[in-house]
Amino acid sequence: MKEIDAATRTELEAAAFRRLLEHLRGRTDVQNIDLMAVAGFCRNCLSNWLKDAADERGVALSKDESRQHVYGMPYEEWKERYQREATSSQAENFEKSKPRH
Repeated sequence: MKEIDAATRTELEAAAFRRLLEHLRGRTDVQNIDLMAVAGFCRNCLSNWLKDAADERGVALSKDESRQHVYGMPYEEWKERYQREATSSQAENFEKSKPRH
């Protein structure tokens, strides 16, 4: 991507991020613990990274606001609707992958 100017690169990266969020919002069946075990990040990580970026630029963004942006709804509402208790298999997979996080 070195031949693409910085502004266009930023636009493309932002579009990819928005598409990732849209995809994750549609995949409520995929639990955060599964994402962490397989990919080493989850929706909460994305919201923390968004908040970190805002903080670095002096943009006021609360933890709750960044989570709402990532989840597409208040975090507590998402948890109530979609989060399930982790199975022993999910917890085991997460524990095995922890050193990679």
